[in-house]
Amino acid sequence: MNIEQLVNSLTPELFARLEYGASTGKWPDGTPLTDAQKEQTVQLVMLYQAKVAKSNEQFTIGEDGQMVQKSKAQLKKEFSPQNEIARFAQDDI
Repeated sequence: MNIEQLVNSLTPELFARLEYGASTGKWPDGTPLTDAQKEQTVQLVMLYQAKVAKSNEQFTIGEDGQMVQKSKAQLKKEFSPQNEIARFAQDDI
């Protein structure tokens, strides 16, 4: 299995575990990651975000492997009222 097949086979649940490990340095059960695991986990998370998740966050890795940083104008457009699904007042919830 090549790396692209591996990334494409990750389930959302497994990706969430990898993302947790990459951001905290430990697995969800509290076991610390080794240095090698940290490096590989960060790489897998970045590849998944670039190839599968097509993340809409401000800083991501593009499909070409380059860092993508969205401008304020792009972010405003993505979060404009036209893109809202619903809006609630505080008392509605």
